Amino acid sequence: MDFTALVLQPFLLTFFVSLLATPLTIRLFKRFGWVIDPKKSPHPAHVHTKPVPKGGGVPIFLAIVVAICLLLKIDKHLVAIGAAMIVTLVVGVVDDIRGLPPLVRLLFNFLAAILVVSGGIGIAYISNPLGGTIDLSLPRIYLNFFDSGHQIWILADLFALIWIPFMMNAINRSSGVDGQASGMIAVAAVVIGILSLNFSADITQWPVAILAFSLAGAFAALTVFHFYPQKIMPGYSATTLAGLLLAVLSILSTTKVGTAIMVLGLPLIDATYTIVRRLIRGKSPFSGDRGHLHHKLLSLGWGKRRIALFYWCITAILGVLALFFNAKMKLFAIVGVAVMLVGFFLWIYFGISSRRLDHDSG
Repeated sequence: MDFTALVLQPFLLTFFVSLLATPLTIRLFKRFGWVIDPKKSPHPAHVHTKPVPKGGGVPIFLAIVVAICLLLKIDKHLVAIGAAMIVTLVVGVVDDIRGLPPLVRLLFNFLAAILVVSGGIGIAYISNPLGGTIDLSLPRIYLNFFDSGHQIWILADLFALIWIPFMMNAINRSSGVDGQASGMIAVAAVVIGILSLNFSADITQWPVAILAFSLAGAFAALTVFHFYPQKIMPGYSATTLAGLLLAVLSILSTTKVGTAIMVLGLPLIDATYTIVRRLIRGKSPFSGDRGHLHHKLLSLGWGKRRIALFYWCITAILGVLALFFNAKMKLFAIVGVAVMLVGFFLWIYFGISSRRLDHDSG
């Protein structure tokens, strides 16, 4: 399969579907009053000042489904992914409109992961940073249903059941300012797509590349409307869909989980730091606050455009490095990013910098 079929066709197809569907979604949500008004529904993590609809998952879902139907041959993996996408979209849209308790959202995250794993998608092997690989394919449980055998790879499935919800929540927590999450997701999807092209001689990697560039195209179009000044927010529906698909793609692309961790190092470390910080303070890890990296950058006087471009650039740089680094180098890079990020937070916490509030500036 050539470059056009693997890259340009899926990217352009989902880009234009999402580009057409997004303004329709904006109009629909505004018509029914499904907007987030910071004056009526204040939230400590929100930084926008005018009513804006969420629901970005609707055009993303439509674009990806069109790409799957037109460009891919449906198999049990795609059926499982599609079922998980439907669950994620429905829960996400309900949360975008009415809001759901965090534990309910987490429960459905695990349900989506269970659907994926039930389709035979799991992490059998992961690279050991110290050399070699770690085998997660054992132990196994053999089941027999109506003369049809089925295997449960306990460690592999358990790893996937943790990895997928973690990615869904980490990506969601990095949807802070205009354009930040949508552009970052598009860049990350391109990197995973390029990684799959390295194995283009393997036909099992073609669907991975097509899905990755489809995801990139859909979010690139959403970025047009999400960049400052935003006309729509991705919302829980879009960010969790992205987390779901990026997690699954990292599993399918020759189990390059380490690459996904490195590419998305900034939001993953930020999310981990936030959870730990809240637990240390005796707060719920699901509680909202203004302690994320993008909030800290706003407190330094950074504009929203600058923050979004910063996230895109860091994701792109880490992505390029991830394509060439081995497992050990990726581990050092991730640790390095974590140390720098924690150092930055400590620097802000102790007030070494001068702060200038600028929540509305682009």
